[in-house]
Amino acid sequence: MNRYQSTIETLILPAGIHLNGTDDFDIHVYDDRFYRHVLRYGSLGLGESYMNGWWDCKALDTFLYRLLTVNLEKRIKHYLQWQSLKAKIFNLQSITRAVEVAKKHYNIGNELFEYMLDKYMIYSCAYWSNASTLEQAQEDKLDLICRKLKLSPGMEILDIGCGWGGFAQFAAERYQVRVTGVTISSEQAMLAKERCEGLPVRVLLEDYRLLKGSYDRIVSIGMFEHVGYKNYDTFMKVVKQCLRKEGLFLLHCIGNNESGIHTDPWIDRYIFPNGMMPSPTQISRAAEPYFALQDWHNFGMDYDLTLMEWLKRFRASWEQIRHHYDDQFYRMWEYYLSISAASFRARKNNLWQIIYTHPDYPERYSGVR
Repeated sequence: MNRYQSTIETLILPAGIHLNGTDDFDIHVYDDRFYRHVLRYGSLGLGESYMNGWWDCKALDTFLYRLLTVNLEKRIKHYLQWQSLKAKIFNLQSITRAVEVAKKHYNIGNELFEYMLDKYMIYSCAYWSNASTLEQAQEDKLDLICRKLKLSPGMEILDIGCGWGGFAQFAAERYQVRVTGVTISSEQAMLAKERCEGLPVRVLLEDYRLLKGSYDRIVSIGMFEHVGYKNYDTFMKVVKQCLRKEGLFLLHCIGNNESGIHTDPWIDRYIFPNGMMPSPTQISRAAEPYFALQDWHNFGMDYDLTLMEWLKRFRASWEQIRHHYDDQFYRMWEYYLSISAASFRARKNNLWQIIYTHPDYPERYSGVR
């Protein structure tokens, strides 16, 4: 046994994990380059070595969950220091940089997401309070949002980060509202227009910073994670300018327990470039000059269920879509969904729905669950 292997064994022991052990969550190493790569690059090295096939694990999500519960990522810090420095120097989510995530992630093929997601193609946390299937959980989430926004026929809705148009379609059909959806992904915009054809829905391929107009309600579902702390004030200012006096704004986003300015380095490089999970302090500080807080709802544990359902569907559909990708992509996507599920299971991340109004909102707002 070399010294790198010995160090890895010592690091993972508090999580109850053994090298080449018999439990499903034990790791099996096939290439000795794994040990040095992980010690040098931390979570980036762990993900890359999995993509390369240097190690495997039967219960990948459980293995990663166990690592997160002992804070292993904080014990290997080298790459994170560079990530923090880069985020301080540059605006990683500027208008020119913002499209990088569309190219890297959202434009990789609608067919993949059609197989993996529900019929509305909702790529954000479902609401499992009274649901037993992904379809029902996502419909319940969409209806929860509509009820929180107190939608009524004829209202004008702005959906910032509209994805493939699922919320716009649902709200227009079920609540007879008019929706303007905005995305920076050309693939999403194309499919959203197709899905919403014949409905009072307009889809714009545009950055949120360029938005104009006046709306009764504004919603942003799973997009704020791409805004970045240097742009939070701009985001809130744009929303306030576009929201009518009696309006409601619902922000649905993943959040971190602690304030930071970078994301996991593997996620940043391979999945969501320039992403960032906000903290309660960061969101509140940005919103305070513009809005009054009316409601804050956390159901982050539901994201674990959602991600594991996506992983199951991805694996089941691989034979139908593999001609578009390669085996490394399969392992990358498998790792992405597993590490994401593990992060919510370990309560490293949360899922928040927050309701804001103008400070002089004229009515009493009652929370909805």
